[in-house]
Amino acid sequence: MSSARPQQPETLSACPALHSATGAEEEPNLEFAATTPYEDYVHASTLHRLQRRWSDDPGEMSFLVVTQIMELYFGLLCFEWRQAQTELRADNLPAAVRTLRRSVLHLEGLNAAWGSIARMTPEEFNAFRGYLGEGSGFQSAMYRHMEFLLGEKSASMLVPHRAVPQVHAELEEALRAPSLYDDVLAHLHRRGYEMPESVLNRDLTQPYRPSPEVEKVWARIYSSRVEHAEAQQLGEVLTDIAEEFNRWRYNHLMATRRAMGAKPGTGGSAGVAWLEKRAQRAVFPELWTARSYV
Repeated sequence: MSSARPQQPETLSACPALHSATGAEEEPNLEFAATTPYEDYVHASTLHRLQRRWSDDPGEMSFLVVTQIMELYFGLLCFEWRQAQTELRADNLPAAVRTLRRSVLHLEGLNAAWGSIARMTPEEFNAFRGYLGEGSGFQSAMYRHMEFLLGEKSASMLVPHRAVPQVHAELEEALRAPSLYDDVLAHLHRRGYEMPESVLNRDLTQPYRPSPEVEKVWARIYSSRVEHAEAQQLGEVLTDIAEEFNRWRYNHLMATRRAMGAKPGTGGSAGVAWLEKRAQRAVFPELWTARSYV
């Protein structure tokens, strides 16, 4: 019997995968002619230069960064929901559901962002609140885009942006365009779920209003997971979106109540009272009421 050891493959050192499996590691490239590829792709230095503190209070930095993180999430959610609209219009329901499920994770991240500023005391918030002037979150154009995509249309909310023509034009276009829910209902109609003409051909600039006929469609969909499996999956991911969005509104309400009580908002709104009113409004309303009839 031969005691010779089997020879190692000659190509071992040339194969990165095998090289890694043996525990050998290659040094990363540390030499670049200009900025790093990471910087070129992410533009991290630009992001880190966007914070402009107005006060000497260290808590203001948290407020600025978290607010900017939320703005990025608003834009990301708008991107995802428009992508889902494109997929729904192509009747590619599996792709649309995947996109919408991804957006639920973004909403969870958006809600988690409240954690570091939601427990500010009135004294901590007042340390820099004066520098906000009339600035207020309800003036966020991207948040308004997000609400419009969820069917919460309001022409009056374009008014704060009249002095910036490009932003105003983009919001006006979003006001007149179908919401995500409009595309959902149109898709279901094409799949054989009968929708009323009053819903399919409604004035898209107006807020979506609940329809008894749409409620019946969702009740039918939820009556049998086997018969209506794909449509029910769509309904569930939309319910997740509605629930997380409502949670964001509630978190906003509670953070405001904790930091400033019942004082008027920085933008001249009624503050907590205004947020309470908006927190009571549900998006995709029939998805909630239909469950009572299943």
